Amino acid sequence: MAAFKWRVDEALHRFVEEEADHLLAIDPDLAPLVDQLRIATIHGKRLRAAFCYWGWRAAGQPDSDALVRAAAAMELVHAAAVVHDDLVDGSALRHGLPTAHLALRTAVPRGPQAKAAARSLAMLAGDLLISWAGQLFTTCGLPAAYLSRARPLWAVLARELVAGECLEILRTGSRPDTAASLQVIRYKTAKYTVEHPLHIGAALAGASRELREFFTDYGLPLGEAFQLRDDLLGLFGDPERTGKANADDITAHRPTALLALTWQDATSTERRELRTLLGRRHLDEESVERVRGIMHRTGAPTRIEGMITQRVRAAVRILDQAQLPDGPARALAALAQAATVRRH
Repeated sequence: MAAFKWRVDEALHRFVEEEADHLLAIDPDLAPLVDQLRIATIHGKRLRAAFCYWGWRAAGQPDSDALVRAAAAMELVHAAAVVHDDLVDGSALRHGLPTAHLALRTAVPRGPQAKAAARSLAMLAGDLLISWAGQLFTTCGLPAAYLSRARPLWAVLARELVAGECLEILRTGSRPDTAASLQVIRYKTAKYTVEHPLHIGAALAGASRELREFFTDYGLPLGEAFQLRDDLLGLFGDPERTGKANADDITAHRPTALLALTWQDATSTERRELRTLLGRRHLDEESVERVRGIMHRTGAPTRIEGMITQRVRAAVRILDQAQLPDGPARALAALAQAATVRRH
């Protein structure tokens, strides 16, 4: 995984620096935007690229530098989603650094419109990252016939990713509901993190419909487990490791499964307390601890851990039943652990 990550990082670095040069040639004033585009693309475990790569290899195709570049495009989709997500949620930190819409405030003149201008710049940065993803994919070096097999899947990826983000916005602040939360998880994160990269890699390789159906059965539970782990880390993880503030999900009153399970088993007194805390923009550590305490009393974190375990087992069980080449089978089993057994 480390060697593969290095290859993806190198592909992204070369592409981003070339595009950065084009932007700076237009006008040096674009330097703050270029800085944020670089920051957005240097971080990450490269899981999405890895799933795309092993979708290709599972279909019997050999290692390919062109495929690595195509897989790296998945990371640009992720970078765009992160910039937009931080903007929508008003998050302050990502990887321990100010998020793009905050960092870009230094690039605009001070005044009553500075905040809005910085948010607009961040939105446009996210839009450009999406465009870059398509550009890197189509210029990766694979034959046009291969690319044409995967092109329709990009429309599905975009549709479902945006649908998931919109559903989260529409359900933020509403009465917590586990089924609704899991639907948001599936469309906002699970599909574009695991299922879609696998499908795109497999489609590039000319894989059978049977193999792509297998990737759905493996990818959806694993993608959901990935986001459930993220939700736990978001509130109970070490900010030094996660690079994000613990209180984000509480202050935004996001429709997480963790909150839904907490609400389901909370007493009437605890629900009243949660109503006073959820959605409050500035929470001190004591208030965050009060929310954690209610969650622990209801057993919600333990139940989320059980849901993660159940989903990982389901994904691995599918792997055991499939007749994949040894290398891809081992890699996908390792990725199941890497995606869900983590501290950041």
